[in-house]
Amino acid sequence: MNTVFLVHGGLWDPMNAERFWRTPGIVAALETRGITVLAPDRPQSPDSWTEEVAVLRKLLPPEPVVVVGASNGCSAAALLAIEYPDLVQRLVLAWPATGGDPVVDERTRAGLTSRGASVAVADELLTANTLRGVRDDDLALLRIPVAVLPSVPENPPHQRKTVDTLLSLIPGSRELPGCPEPPTPHFPPHKDELAETLAAFAR
Repeated sequence: MNTVFLVHGGLWDPMNAERFWRTPGIVAALETRGITVLAPDRPQSPDSWTEEVAVLRKLLPPEPVVVVGASNGCSAAALLAIEYPDLVQRLVLAWPATGGDPVVDERTRAGLTSRGASVAVADELLTANTLRGVRDDDLALLRIPVAVLPSVPENPPHQRKTVDTLLSLIPGSRELPGCPEPPTPHFPPHKDELAETLAAFAR
């Protein structure tokens, strides 16, 4: 049985693995399905995606894992797969945060700077093709199984167009059944279906 490495959402905010994965019951639901789960915390105030990847790389086990990125965590998850293909067996991009949207980026930039990020750091983190901090050309070179899980219903930070572009960019990628992203109030009824979907992809 494969190990699943969960990369939570959030960007320069109080979000962590406990709030994103454990409190909504996702870790427990995966474990009851026989999945070994690792759910580390991302850096809360990173200066760059390079910093995020360096921190997460140290937490990866020596054997290949299934990496599940969520929202802004999709950027770190995708970069792990691109930079360490020997350690990432499969990749799920769940509720991918929409990059390169001027309205969304301006709102996100305001949030970053209000929480203490410099303008330079905010610009670095928001630099995007389809995913923030990830080159589309690098996504197109992925040769591992990749699945994309949309936010249903879509919302401004998690737009359907991002899912469609990722599916067209990444060779052989496929779409998984979508749901609201945790830890939103609309997520709880979807917990078991999500866990079954992720477990099936990881097997």
